[in-house]
Amino acid sequence: MGIVKKPFGKSPDNREVFLYEIKNANGMSIGVSDFGATLVNILVPDRDGKMLDVALGYDSAEGYYDNSCHFGAVIGRNGNRIGGARFTLNGKEYQLAVNDNKNNLHSGPDWYRTRIWEVKAVDEEKNSVVFVLSSPDMDQGFPGNFRTEVTYTLTDENEVQIHYEGEADQDTIVNMTNHSYFNLAGHEAGSEALLDHKVQILAPEYTPVSDSEAIPTGEIAPVEGTPMDFREPKKIGQDLEADFEQLKFGGGYDHNYALTREKGSMRKAAVAEYEKSGIVMEVYTDLPGMQFYIGNFIDNEKGKNGCVYQKRGGFCMETQYYPDACNQASFQSSVLKAGEKYDTTTCLLYTSDAADEL
Repeated sequence: MGIVKKPFGKSPDNREVFLYEIKNANGMSIGVSDFGATLVNILVPDRDGKMLDVALGYDSAEGYYDNSCHFGAVIGRNGNRIGGARFTLNGKEYQLAVNDNKNNLHSGPDWYRTRIWEVKAVDEEKNSVVFVLSSPDMDQGFPGNFRTEVTYTLTDENEVQIHYEGEADQDTIVNMTNHSYFNLAGHEAGSEALLDHKVQILAPEYTPVSDSEAIPTGEIAPVEGTPMDFREPKKIGQDLEADFEQLKFGGGYDHNYALTREKGSMRKAAVAEYEKSGIVMEVYTDLPGMQFYIGNFIDNEKGKNGCVYQKRGGFCMETQYYPDACNQASFQSSVLKAGEKYDTTTCLLYTSDAADEL
């Protein structure tokens, strides 16, 4: 175990930023940066003991300046889309930036992922790094001063824990997530390998969208009998080209799965496996939803080690409150009350050649 701090380039305003490499007793490691509290690398042993980086990303902070795909990003205050780029809270309407058709996506364009986060703690004993960000009142259009912490921990069980905490002095909207893209054949392996991954999503329902702008209708619909059904493991590519309106809207899978109706205890949300590498990733969360997105809009993106990422080069499993929850009466609210604590954890558990359940 150990944590090594390394230079990682400079921020757009020419400040030094750093990468923290966290390694466990098995040789697995992750790299996280104070530029955006970004998850940069996930190095996992395959069935032959070869280390594969299974996270898409860039070689230095400079690559993350634009990062239109949000590789590795912590998303806040609100992940996913808010319809019409507006919401009403306590009788007052708040207007956000319009950055995705007529909607707001991931609270842009003043992203949390392009800010330098304070490093609150580097804990060798816990094998963790804690990043802190203070977001002032009306930052990105959201009310209230909001202070948030994101803690990355790598355990000797090969578990990557991402713990989000926060508190605001006014009622506000908070729905944070991590937007990492995974490819269990290696970050450079591309779409052919991705479509060959077996995935299981332990959700009986999903939230259909109205059209290609991907705002939920408010319905929570059963997956049964549709190509959206991943309750039993299947290859990502199996039903991808089905004649199904929801898949056409998103150009493929880009939907929120309703794991539960409300936030609760930690539970397994999904399992992904790539047979040729033997690497298995399990996702655990206490949140009610998870966006399953297969990189339909990656286009000629210059990534790590000279690799150029293309369409469907990686998949995302973004744990969350449902998209547009601040505007949808049928969804659990994403409102954080003044003085209450925002507290949620996502865990990624990696094993090699051990997922007989798939």
